[in-house]
This record gives sequence, C-alpha cells and structure tokens, in this order.
Amino acid sequence: MSAILSADDLNDFISPGVACIKPVETLPAKDPSKTDYPYEVTTEDKVQPENLPPAQISLTDCLACSGCVTSAEAVLISLQSHAEVLNTLDAHPELLINRENGTLAQGLGTDNDEGRVFVASVSPQVRASLAATYGITEKEASYMIQQFLSGPHGLRAGGKNGSGFTWVVDTNVLREAVLVLTADEVGETLTTNPDSPSTTSATNTLPKRPILSSACPGWICYAEKTHPFVLPHLSRLKSPQALAGTFFKTVLSKSLGIPASRIWHLAVMPCFDKKLEASREELTDASWLSAKDEDHTPVRDVDCVITTRELLSLASSRGLALPNLPFKSLPQAYIPPFPDTTLNEFLFSKCSPGQSTAAGTSGGYLHHVLQTFQARNPGSEIVTQRGRNADVVEYTLMSSEHTPILKAARYYGFRNIQNLVRKLKPARASRLPGGNRRMPVGRGAASGGSGTDYAYVEVMACPGGCTNGGGQIRIEDAREASSSVQSSTSGEVPDSSSKPTPHEQRAWLARVDEAYYSAESDSESEAGSQSQPLTILEKEDKVHDAMRYWSDSMGIPLSKLAYTTYREVESDVGKSQPAANDTTRVAELAGKIGGGW
Repeated sequence: MSAILSADDLNDFISPGVACIKPVETLPAKDPSKTDYPYEVTTEDKVQPENLPPAQISLTDCLACSGCVTSAEAVLISLQSHAEVLNTLDAHPELLINRENGTLAQGLGTDNDEGRVFVASVSPQVRASLAATYGITEKEASYMIQQFLSGPHGLRAGGKNGSGFTWVVDTNVLREAVLVLTADEVGETLTTNPDSPSTTSATNTLPKRPILSSACPGWICYAEKTHPFVLPHLSRLKSPQALAGTFFKTVLSKSLGIPASRIWHLAVMPCFDKKLEASREELTDASWLSAKDEDHTPVRDVDCVITTRELLSLASSRGLALPNLPFKSLPQAYIPPFPDTTLNEFLFSKCSPGQSTAAGTSGGYLHHVLQTFQARNPGSEIVTQRGRNADVVEYTLMSSEHTPILKAARYYGFRNIQNLVRKLKPARASRLPGGNRRMPVGRGAASGGSGTDYAYVEVMACPGGCTNGGGQIRIEDAREASSSVQSSTSGEVPDSSSKPTPHEQRAWLARVDEAYYSAESDSESEAGSQSQPLTILEKEDKVHDAMRYWSDSMGIPLSKLAYTTYREVESDVGKSQPAANDTTRVAELAGKIGGGW
C-alpha cells in the first residue's frame, strides 16, 4: 500500500452480502414473542418491515476469512489513524506517574476507569524517514518525536485533557531481544532431527527448516491466506512491535495495579500492514493471561498503529510543525522512571543498538543469525552470493576447513517471495499407478539453493526492505514539508509540484537508507564515550537475563510472552451448508418453476 487510503479512493469495495459470510453469522436473533408460521399466507401490506441494524465487519473478521481480498481491508486499516489517537487522548485523561518512584500518582481519572497510561513505541525506519525529510540526523529525529509525543510543546500543549505519552520507547531494544531469541530458535532446529513430526523445546513448538522470518505482517497475511503449507516454517517469535505491546501491558499492569485495558499503546511504524498485525486475535492479553474470565473481552497488546506520514498528519491536526520542536533530549523532569528498576535499565539503555549496513534495512534478523554462529565457530567466514536481483542474497557460513556450517538467504519483495514459496511447495504424488512423487512446481535449480537447504530465510514484503514501507514519507511529501519550512524561514516557496522522476525516487530511498544507517555511527560515538560495545555473546547474556527476569516477575512462561501462533485462513464461501428445512426446499422449488412466495 503506497498511500493513506480512504473509501473515496476505492473502486473495488465489496459491501457485505456479495460474498462475505460474516454478516450472516452475526444476524440478530428473532423475537421469540413473534410466532413464526412457515405456511401462513398473507399480503404484502400486512407484513411489517424489520428494521435490522446494518451489517458490520471488523478488521479481525476480514483477517479470518479469505473470501474477499480487496481494498475493503484497506478501508478497515484506515480506522487505525491519527484521528483515533486524537480522539483517545481527548476522551481519556492521562494517569500521572510519580516522578520519584514510578508509582501511580493520585490525579484526574485515577479513581475511575476513564484514566489511561499512554505509551508509544517508534521504529528506526520512521526516524530515518523523518531525518531524510527535514535534513537532520537520526538522533535528532528521535528527539523531535519524543518532544512531540511527550514534551510540553507537543501533544500536551493542546487537546481536551492535555494528555501526552508517558514513555516513548525505541523498538530497537525489543528488536535486540527478538534477534537473540531468533538465533536460539535456529540453533535448536539445527541440533534436532528435522524428520521428527513434533519437535518441541522448552519454550514452544519449533518450526521446520528452513525457518522463515515472521516480522513482516504483509508476508504473514499472504502465507496464511494463499500458501498454508509454509506455516510450519514460520518463526514462532513475535515481531518487535508485538513484543513491545506484550511487554508494556504485562509490566505496567502488574506494577501499577491497573488492568491492561487502561494502558494504551501506540506504535509508529513504516508500514500499513502493521495495523493488520495489531488486529490479530493471537496478539491480545488472552494469549498470556493466566486466569481468564469467560466474560473478559480481549485487549490488544498494541491498541493503535500509525505510519510515518500519519505522524505528520497528527502534528498538523494539532497545528504543530515537527521541525519547530527542539532537537534535543526531553528533560528528565518530564520522563518518570519505569516502575520496574531492572527492566527500566534494559528498556532505556544508553548504549542503543545501531544499524549495520550489512544487516540491511529490515532489522538485521539474518545478519544476527550469521554473526551469532560465526562467533560460536571461531575461524569461520561468511560467503555471500547475490541472487537474480538485489533483493535476493544467499549466505553460507564456511568453517576454517572450508566446509559449510549454515546456509541462509534474504528474500525481499513479493515477486521474489513467490519464487521462494515455489521452492518450498511439497511434492505432489503422481496420478499414475506406481508412479513416483512429482517434483514441486517451480525452478528450484535456477538459483544457488533449493530452498530446503537453508537454515534461515529473512522474508520481507517490501522491495528494498522496511525503509521502503508503504507508510513512509514519499518524496512528494518531503518536498512539500521542506518547502513549508523554507517558506517560514526565508519567505520563498520552492516549486514542489513537479512529479519526481524514477532517478529522483531512487535517490530519495538511498537518502532514507543513509539516515537509517547513520544510527550506527551515533550509537558508536555514545558507546565510545562511555564503555566498549558489547560482543555478540555478551548481548545474548544480557537479553537472556532480561527475558528470564521478565517471565519470572510476571509469573508467565516466556512461551506465552515472546512467542505466537499462526493459522490457515479458510473461506466458507462455496462450501456445503447445513441441510435446509422443508420450508426452504419448498421455496427453492417454487422459484425454479416460476412461482414463489
């Protein structure tokens, strides 16, 4: 999706009733006081019209059905927007946190259910897009976002309640946890029997080899609806966004003594499909609550997702210009300590992980797996082989004796993903008596690997990676934003109406990537002034200690906190329905012979 969508932009919207089965499943029950006589004949003027409510479909309903995959989902995605953020901030006063000890302070909304604790998580791709737009560094973009969401000159300066976000967290911290757990998952699959029908570990059911990354919701939705045979290969780990949601809801709920429904989590992401992820039934408190009430309504781990461009719309709706905010860290007086001291040190570590060029623009899952196994095998080296295009790269970790230890690959973009799926498609049995099993459809030998010899594959739906997400600031938007800044300072308005050429668009994406990788130099300079950066094995120990402490303090197994499940999405359209009653069959026969009631 390359634009912010609305119903006015669509021409293929499917209204409920054409092929959608969800409204039929939720028809209101008939009034039992009205006796239904199936064979009673009456005239039309005596039939009272039934004022039924309009059919309603939620985003969760669409994700649970493959009957129609159209822009109808996109309309529902737009329901998670900057307008929802503003409405929530105006509808609920902010619960105040004690600046000294991080406990809940008495204030407006404390004694009733109206108050909320607002917390936000921001991805590095969002900061890179803003940095490229306004010509600032990635670190300055991070300060600008923090000033807007939590500072006195940002959202708190307006609105009905003057509410803002108590904590703004970098998703890189949770990404580091996912990276370490991903390497553990790959290591377990390499040391177990691949032919075992039910390979389990202490945490969760292990996926089959090759393990496919599961952080991209567009890829997950595609796999669940069209290629369910790849679901056993998907990594069981939550994405950094989902893990952040579970982290905040569990820790703050227990530490502050409030239900998860009173903690409102906003995620700022580069991709519209992240809204689909936040709407998954598997990513609610129902997946990790130990004691569940039958009447309990599941609470999302991530309440709302907005994209980078929607962040600009959020600022514009409040009459704010992001470049006018201070490009410096928010004073500690505005940031209360996290309720848990140990997790506060983990969450707000001064030495934040940087972005390596070799890791790519999508989080570096594959790169971390390779680096981890290289650290475990001294003397080994990584051999790289480019595939059919720049978005397909194969890697082989060679030992000091030049024998392969591990093979992996990177597949970006749906065209390349389709080639990968063909390689993984199971063989079909021959229809001829005594025939051998037929090879899977596809050209597996066209490239270096067959697909099944990989240990891990990093899969992302967007060509070029997550910095090219559909919700990122486009070059046209960047020109308009920069022209407004220049006009406010110099009084001149540059021409931003010309359509960008393909070369200019590629140059713009390269500029965003450069800003994304600049975070590595920023983190290195900070780390160099304080201490030596941690090694791969030291990072593993740090993450394992934090995850173990989190699980023990919450009293919830890590398998429920950090892992998730997937499901094959089947359509009920066209399938056999329960046998019809006599009245229905009579009506059908009457209609076929030209009669009818």
